[in-house]
Amino acid sequence: MIAIRKNAREEIRVSIDDFQGHRLCNMRVWYRDGEEHRPGKQGIAVRLELVPLLIEALQRSVQT
Repeated sequence: MIAIRKNAREEIRVSIDDFQGHRLCNMRVWYRDGEEHRPGKQGIAVRLELVPLLIEALQRSVQT
């Protein structure tokens, strides 16, 4: 699991998980609630084989 700080209260957690026999890349915003972090509603899970396409799309959008 990798955590990327989004702002003072939130972080984006990226992990590789298994769900019903499928490998997924899970990206979800977690927020600080007092002393602990809780998962927020914002997030996405994609099949692991689609991650290269997602990265390519992000790189193209940054270049334009």
